[in-house]
Amino acid sequence: MSTKVPQENIDQEVNIDISKSISTFLDKINAYTFRFIHFFVRNWILVLIIVGFGFGFGWYLDVKEKSYDNEIIVTPNFGSVDYLYSKVNLLQAKIISGDTVFLKDVVGISHPKAIKKIEIKPISDAFKFVEDKDQNFELIKLMAEDGDINKVLVDNVTSKNYTFHTIKFVTNEINDEKAFTAPLMKYFNSSEYFNSIQKIGFKNLEQQIAQNDSIVAQIDNILNSFSSTVKNTSKNDKLIYYNENTQLNDIIKTKQYLVNEQGKNKLKLVSFDKTIKEINSTLNIKKTNSLNGKLKLVFPVLFLFIFLFIYLFKEFYKRQKHLRL
Repeated sequence: MSTKVPQENIDQEVNIDISKSISTFLDKINAYTFRFIHFFVRNWILVLIIVGFGFGFGWYLDVKEKSYDNEIIVTPNFGSVDYLYSKVNLLQAKIISGDTVFLKDVVGISHPKAIKKIEIKPISDAFKFVEDKDQNFELIKLMAEDGDINKVLVDNVTSKNYTFHTIKFVTNEINDEKAFTAPLMKYFNSSEYFNSIQKIGFKNLEQQIAQNDSIVAQIDNILNSFSSTVKNTSKNDKLIYYNENTQLNDIIKTKQYLVNEQGKNKLKLVSFDKTIKEINSTLNIKKTNSLNGKLKLVFPVLFLFIFLFIYLFKEFYKRQKHLRL
């Protein structure tokens, strides 16, 4: 007699077990769903009170705890970039420690408690960094040999040498130019050492511009004199013109270089009146990221979740107590 169980019977038993498991699982879901709905039906008044209180409390905090982003674009002159970064880091340390006396008396911020955070970041501009600066281009090439070029461009060694930097600070009230921005810029430009360098650098730049103007004027006189000589020279003397052609090209190239240099120097003159020159400022950008302005929606859900957790914990405790005692 064969003792083997037919394959069809085995398949039927497996199907029956699976059906029972699915049925049991669905029954549990239905039971939990019913208990969940029954809980809210039985406690609907308390749930409405909790949701209403959470909404009101969140709305109050949204109105009270406002937050604004502020940005100042600056350019540090005369090698003052590390000085500027150290000043900003010092301010952030004072804000974290709550040193309102320093912020008010030393920096000059009239509402020191209103400023919550300050930081500085470079504005990446690789093209400006290597423009007419072969040594900077070679530096990037050298650093890029051992790593990703994108990481090199944001590396502190590279990024601190960019022309423009953004100082960002957060306040919990509307930023008044006189109350925040002006005192910050005055504080950044309070170094006696860099102020002395600024005066000398500004004067040297003015002298360089005047000297280049004088040289360009002399070159113009030479070119005008040469042009007059060519006009008055007979055709038999054309050989002299061609012999002097190389020197003439050098003079013209020198003038082109000086003219380009004058354009750059005059642009520098605009920002060289201060060590840390403010380029532009954007103030009072209301923060909408994170939970700012959304607490009226967060707190009702949070309070309801806490209430539900406490209820489930009590039910669990009663059940376990009943089983074990």
